[in-house]
Amino acid sequence: QLQLVESGGGLVQPGGSLRLSCAASGFTLNSLNYYAIGWFRQAPGKEREGVSCISANVGYIKYADSVKGRFTISKDNANNTAYLQMNSLKPEDTGVYYCAAGHRCRWPIIGADFGFWGQGTQVTVSS
Repeated sequence: QLQLVESGGGLVQPGGSLRLSCAASGFTLNSLNYYAIGWFRQAPGKEREGVSCISANVGYIKYADSVKGRFTISKDNANNTAYLQMNSLKPEDTGVYYCAAGHRCRWPIIGADFGFWGQGTQVTVSS
């Protein structure tokens, strides 16, 4: 069973930055070599939306239009950790952010493509 744990969320002022981490454990060493990673978020009262995804071999990366140019997804297969660097944060970026692992990164991103999910980390952008 692949387990994912997000960290790095918090309260930040508009224009600030955060880096979310998604640490994977379980299965074999370097499990993330074999998985695509997706980042999703859910704001209060809204449906979950896909933010970004990266393919297993890191050759395919996609972003939602709302975060393009501000967020960067990456995956360190050797350390079994994925990241979401978030810059120029806006209040509308507020929400619970989830990482997920699956065998496919396609766009529009589909939650059903990802079989393993973390518990989420809260990001609040407010002055």
